Amino acid sequence: MSVLVYTENWGGKFKKLSFELVSYANEIAKMYGTNLVTISIGNVSNEELTTLGNYGASKIYSITDAKFNNLSSQAYTKAISQVAKKESANLIIFANTYTTRAVAPRVSIRMEAGLVPGCIALPKQTEPLIITKKAYSGKSFADVEVKTPVKIITLNQNSFKLIEAKTTVSIEVFNPEVSDKDFIAKSIELQKASDKLDVTDAEILVSGGRGLKSADKIGIIDEMAKAIGANCTTACTKPVSDLDWRPHFEHVGQTGKVVAPNLYFALGISGAIQHLAGINSSKFIVAVNTDKDAPIFEAADYGIVGDVFEVIPKLIEAIKELK
Repeated sequence: MSVLVYTENWGGKFKKLSFELVSYANEIAKMYGTNLVTISIGNVSNEELTTLGNYGASKIYSITDAKFNNLSSQAYTKAISQVAKKESANLIIFANTYTTRAVAPRVSIRMEAGLVPGCIALPKQTEPLIITKKAYSGKSFADVEVKTPVKIITLNQNSFKLIEAKTTVSIEVFNPEVSDKDFIAKSIELQKASDKLDVTDAEILVSGGRGLKSADKIGIIDEMAKAIGANCTTACTKPVSDLDWRPHFEHVGQTGKVVAPNLYFALGISGAIQHLAGINSSKFIVAVNTDKDAPIFEAADYGIVGDVFEVIPKLIEAIKELK
């Protein structure tokens, strides 16, 4: 019996999200009194793999077959399921990302396992497993009981802290049994929309809404993001991207990209439920709006009632002084 965690990589590198996930899985493994096993798929160096040992991963299955360099949910499902069976894993843990939303349900069916997506904390108990997740687009919480022998959970980003637990790592190259039929669909070419930091990777997001009035004025969010510097980028609401004030890849919300930065600045954003559903995993939300009754203030940790064009320059000035 073991706990298995799938650690996604981006261009052969792990992100903070991966280490957060391993920290979380290691704590659950302790609750079960068992070991933590990790699976990595893709071209990841042994040096990079060993960084997972800083957070409790003791055994890593590495799948480096070039066929797996492009995501095939069917092939990934087979690979993860085969490792799970080999290790007699009773709990499989994923991060709640776009990739795993395609893979985790497939693994659930193949393993006949109960699936709880979007978990935000350690289990309240292990037998039976009871765990808390967000519900109704983050407006409430639900405690879910899972009774199947094998269980699958996905963890929301920024729901758990990094816990160092340095462990000696053993790496085993694993070759899953797959066929060419598992790779029917493949990416022929990948083109990035921009060299900017993606909104899903940023630690800090400066986001603008229609309260910024026009395309030429909304550029003030670029000034603020530049002042903040590293690990910060800009975002926007759906109406703003629909009006072509900002590029569509910056759109965050229920119908755009779901984000979980450490800090989210909501500037001139009223706070429609569709937008809040995409940002409510942010650790801290700072809102600036002229309407004191705007829904965004109900979600914000800090709120400023005022004109964004008066408030933002002062924030930029304060950031520059602080730096």
